[in-house]
Amino acid sequence: MKLFNGYRESAVVVIFLILFAILYSTVSAAAYPVSFTDAQGYEITVNETPSRVVSLVPSITEIIFKIGAGDAVRAITYHSTYPPETTNKEIVGGFFSPSLKAIKTIKPDVIFYSRFHKGAMDKFGHDKCLLIDLETGSIADSYKNILLLGKIFNKENEAAGLIFGIKDQIETIARKVARIPQEKRKRAIRLMGRDRVMTPGDDSFQNDMIRAAGGIPPELGKNGNIVVITKEEWMKFNPQIIYGCGDDRETAKRFFKRPGWKDVEAVKTGKVFYFPCDLTCRASTRTGHFIAGLSSTIYGDEFSRKEDQVLQEKVFKSRKLDLDLDYIKDARIFYSTIHDFENKTLILDFKEPLTVISTLEGERKGIESIGNHYLPPPCWGLIHKSGFEGERKRIYDILGKSENNTTFLFTGADMDNLAVEKARFREMEVYALITAGVRSNAMRMSEDEGRFYEPGTINIIILPNMELTVRAMTRAMISATEAKTAALQDLDIRSRYTSLVNQATGTGTDNIIVVQGTGIRIDIAGGHSKMGELIAKAVYSGVKEAVYRQNGLITSRNIFQRLKERGIGVSELISVDQCECSVESGDLSGGLEGVLLQPEYASFVASSFAISDDYERGLITDLGAHELLCRRVAEKIAGKKIGDMMDLVALDNIPPVLKMTLNAILNGVYFKIK
Repeated sequence: MKLFNGYRESAVVVIFLILFAILYSTVSAAAYPVSFTDAQGYEITVNETPSRVVSLVPSITEIIFKIGAGDAVRAITYHSTYPPETTNKEIVGGFFSPSLKAIKTIKPDVIFYSRFHKGAMDKFGHDKCLLIDLETGSIADSYKNILLLGKIFNKENEAAGLIFGIKDQIETIARKVARIPQEKRKRAIRLMGRDRVMTPGDDSFQNDMIRAAGGIPPELGKNGNIVVITKEEWMKFNPQIIYGCGDDRETAKRFFKRPGWKDVEAVKTGKVFYFPCDLTCRASTRTGHFIAGLSSTIYGDEFSRKEDQVLQEKVFKSRKLDLDLDYIKDARIFYSTIHDFENKTLILDFKEPLTVISTLEGERKGIESIGNHYLPPPCWGLIHKSGFEGERKRIYDILGKSENNTTFLFTGADMDNLAVEKARFREMEVYALITAGVRSNAMRMSEDEGRFYEPGTINIIILPNMELTVRAMTRAMISATEAKTAALQDLDIRSRYTSLVNQATGTGTDNIIVVQGTGIRIDIAGGHSKMGELIAKAVYSGVKEAVYRQNGLITSRNIFQRLKERGIGVSELISVDQCECSVESGDLSGGLEGVLLQPEYASFVASSFAISDDYERGLITDLGAHELLCRRVAEKIAGKKIGDMMDLVALDNIPPVLKMTLNAILNGVYFKIK
């Protein structure tokens, strides 16, 4: 039976390779001009590879970068945060209110826009540059857009490979779901809205994703990206799974305590889940990843059963790493299929057994292999069902390792984002191998509540080129931890739980392995020692690099991103309740974005972050000087004197310094346009 399953798997792979070869051959090097009809119905002709692109649409931005054409992009909106390379691009505002003035300074040859960008159409139409609208109404549309962008940027082979990968993931889910009887399929709905409960329309790509994940979406007889769902329709559909993203949590808090809204199966059983917004709200390069994660969430029980898997659990490739250490026999990243999903494992094999100290397992002697194992998001819920100990043994068995002489760390950070840093002084060297993700559970020790256990998020492996005593190994952990925290503070990484007032000191699931090493014996590794210094330098650099690779966060990231990290969104920030004029919230939000695009005012807000943190800790007690500065900034923006400053900030729990700062800018915008 195993042989038969292996034969079927091989046959499927062969079929996919044939299809890919056919697709590959049909999109060989593009010849210009490239002509097509865009979503607005305009006939577009691209005569040469674009070199000065402004992309106002995050899903399109993502595709351009993932097919390897990111160098052509000159500017994006602050909603584009993936892949990490977008961090270094100029920002022209938000999706709904991009600055036309900022776009004009770019002198773009192509602007990718949507139907929401009427201002861009009016300003940059009439043959001033190419305006291209590539709407995505379905998963099939996303494939068409990827292929078209491949032609536009002369990256057709890369585009074809990207589509192949997405389809492969979706096909695996389809095979898994096919084993679930129709009567056991679950009703799933995407939660949206603010003042009203809303959901994607029947024809939306989001309902396409639910169907691809094996779920049953609602059929309301309403089309569009977002439609209202009444309480009666909600109760009639009676969802078994509800999912949303970001601010949808506020909608859930507001409505799921009310009669009718709370009286559905998903709310009663606690089956309400949240995913990153750039996965739920886009049909783009990571559609396969999201569908896999959603399907695993919907059918966790079914997917956790080993007998229901459709792929053989095995290692299918590896990638070698170069580490110049005498005691390392082999270092590489292994790619394996576990639970039908791609796992990735860093494994370091030693030439002889060594002692290591691990924060996950304590002191281990006679260790021949150490590692760091990446569990992809679809596996996270499955591991809770199988148990961590059982899952660890399963992983070791697949990778051909034994618990007796192996110790791993486990992480949700992608092993392809591994940072390898080396620090050296004379003959002394230290390697630090680090994976780091800080978006989901960064926290501040001593302030935030400990609630549960998960595999590590910032994982650090320390490899010295000398032999550390047990004393030095334990002290090395302190040096590494202090360096990790210093890196997070210098990046201003915020606590996921108290982001308005606290920097993170780590995540709730960090782990470290320190290897004994071989050679000259070292008994100290603290801050006053050269070994401690090298450990700290390697870890500090490695954490910053790993955070960039995993989350795209750098020291010089834009002010919109730093506001978002504090839970402050431009659109949710503003209140006009006390305004007795025609100024609308949208006018203020657009004006606020325009002001924050100016370095002077972005720096003003950024400096207030530091003042706010110090004020919350009692290091600053008098805000008189900051209050005077805020008034001057408001009047400079307004271009005139302001009498009584109004409270235009809608957030109730915002710290006083930040409220003062943002009110100053909003008052300046308000009195300028009043």
